[in-house]
Amino acid sequence: MAIIKIDKMNKTKRALMAAGFSSMTAGGKVFGRGKGLWDAKVLEGVKAGSPEAMEHLGKEPRLRPQRVIQMVIPDKKVTECVETIIEANRTDSPGDGKIFVLPMSEAIRVRTGEHGDEVLDI
Repeated sequence: MAIIKIDKMNKTKRALMAAGFSSMTAGGKVFGRGKGLWDAKVLEGVKAGSPEAMEHLGKEPRLRPQRVIQMVIPDKKVTECVETIIEANRTDSPGDGKIFVLPMSEAIRVRTGEHGDEVLDI
């Protein structure tokens, strides 16, 4: 599962397809934040020294739009998938996202009843 910047979705999809990861589920717009205050346009104004931007920043943490991607892949492909997502999303700035690698006990294709790695599109 990966949480990425909303404007990196198309780049991430293209990178995953190019790496051979054809299947994914992407959630609609979600909102979240990391440790700090966040509002990109206001922060740009603060960096430029705008008093209005500094006043608008306020004290409360701000939520920003993000996308959630979920993928189920064989264990042997996890490192390659993680590296692909990082490469497509890394800007070395706060808010680049997070990736969570979770265990999956089983995968079943509803249409045929098949199960295991053979139902994964890898």
